[in-house]
Amino acid sequence: MIRVGIIGGSGLDDPKILKNETEIIVDTPFGEPSSALTSGTINGVDVIILARHGKNHTISPSQVNNRANIYAFEEQGITHIIATTACGSLREEIGRGDFVILDQFIDFTRHREVTFFDSFKEGLNHTPMADPFDSKLRKILYETSIDMGLKAHKKGTVITIEGPRFSTRAESKMFKIWGADVINMSIAPEAALANEAKIPYSAVAMATDYDCWKEDEAIVSWEEILDVFNKNADKVKKLLINAIDKIAC
Repeated sequence: MIRVGIIGGSGLDDPKILKNETEIIVDTPFGEPSSALTSGTINGVDVIILARHGKNHTISPSQVNNRANIYAFEEQGITHIIATTACGSLREEIGRGDFVILDQFIDFTRHREVTFFDSFKEGLNHTPMADPFDSKLRKILYETSIDMGLKAHKKGTVITIEGPRFSTRAESKMFKIWGADVINMSIAPEAALANEAKIPYSAVAMATDYDCWKEDEAIVSWEEILDVFNKNADKVKKLLINAIDKIAC
């Protein structure tokens, strides 16, 4: 049976997209997830939504319990995970409000728990990570975006930084040289753990601003980021609803 998990970034974890929603309180061997799980259906498909930063955005990026979040989904029988995230653009061609269907990540975090396998007492575990985002889910998200008339990029590399601070100009320029296309504070550890759990995982990133590498623009304010985000949040929700229809086919 198909059961889709949605990990929502700020404002993209709206339980109102579900029918017959119920709340599930869970605990895991890795502690509590970021929030209670909200279970329901979208067009007849079982869906569970989890708020990455807590339901009132009280959890900073470094403190998100990614292991508990992914373990909770695995325990609930989730067969596919779609994640949403806001991001900064590192490319001129990725404009504000554009969607990027991620295909690669660079993990530049420093203080996260990024594996379920702290010990090899029960055998070696080195999970392949060459292509961390599921190709079928990526295809569905991209084609659905195009069908909806959204400006979407078929692939992109996200660099995940520790946060909660933003990058310096030197860091931002370095990330561009490394080949990153967008930047955020959440996706890499989450994607790695989903792969360890063998749950197909994909993510759609919404560009809210140009990172500080772009010196011909004033440094963007948090209020400006939120403005772009709020104008596009409903498009992300509709994209998820339409994509889930295709996952179930």
